[in-house]
Amino acid sequence: MTVDLPFERRLAGRRVLLTGHTGFTGGWLARWLTTIGAEVHGLALAPEGTPNLCDAAGIAGLVRHRLGDIRDAATVDRAVAEARPEIVFHLAAQPLVRRSYRQPVETFAVNVMGTAHVLDAARRHGAKAAVVVTTDKVYRNRERPEPYAEDDELGGKDPYSASKAAAELVAASWRASFGTEGLAIATARGGNIVGGGDWSEDRLVPDFARAVLGQSALVLRNPQATRPWQHVLALCHGYLVLGAALLERPDEVVGGWNFGPDASGVVPVGDVVRRLSAAWRAPPVCIEPSPLAEAQLLALDSARARDRLGWRPPWDLDHVLQRTAEWYRGFHDGNEPAGGLLQRQIDAYRADLRAAG
Repeated sequence: MTVDLPFERRLAGRRVLLTGHTGFTGGWLARWLTTIGAEVHGLALAPEGTPNLCDAAGIAGLVRHRLGDIRDAATVDRAVAEARPEIVFHLAAQPLVRRSYRQPVETFAVNVMGTAHVLDAARRHGAKAAVVVTTDKVYRNRERPEPYAEDDELGGKDPYSASKAAAELVAASWRASFGTEGLAIATARGGNIVGGGDWSEDRLVPDFARAVLGQSALVLRNPQATRPWQHVLALCHGYLVLGAALLERPDEVVGGWNFGPDASGVVPVGDVVRRLSAAWRAPPVCIEPSPLAEAQLLALDSARARDRLGWRPPWDLDHVLQRTAEWYRGFHDGNEPAGGLLQRQIDAYRADLRAAG
């Protein structure tokens, strides 16, 4: 194993607590962290549905696997006390907009109180840094074409977006109230992610895969809505760069950070479907507008992360969608092992980072 990227060297061998390791992004991040030799302790609910990335890729066997609900403060405290992490990557969440309408109280309990439980336990048990993952939807969306920057107003109409904006306030409060006790906290506001191994409900790429496999038609609620699309590895890359910087120069790095693609990665939903169809095969599609409020325009200004953290993902949107289709095609059509597909794409992304300097 070669660990020659600077941010990887800072994290290699570290004790890490990763909440949400049984989820989609958590699985990719767990694999990358263990690839570079970090000692990863996981805390999460059992994975949802079949198939799921955690089971398919053997994520539980890669980490010190612990099941638990972050809504329970005692459970979180025991997990953090046992892990004694130097750094926490907090990904555990209720991440689905439409589910948040059905389960608003649960969404706030997980995303707000769960974050408070994790940060408080990390502070009391001596962690040095915490990366709290929120979303690009934390901003008060004015349906403007200009991208949102870190100092724009927080908001959120739906329960998911509002709960994540509230999690930002929790992180800011912990920084302001307990900053002298040594826990450096940053929040990561990521754009829409795609990549292999996501089988969640009400997400474009999993719905696309199910439609390709003949399980249902692909239902598009708003094919003209634009989103900032990027590979899940671009966000994992951002979290790792941010975490490494928090350990090295915390005073310069605490606060909120956007991680989203440049303008070429901000395209309508329908365009993503067209490109995925060309890279795999075209599913049946139907349009069913949703009565629920969802943003039409959304983009992030990530210049701060690029300029100050050196975060520059090497894959453009066409490559991102080709890699995504390649993963699902390999798993579903070629019966390739999920763990091998993850590792191969992580290795390819890291190699492209090294080649880009």
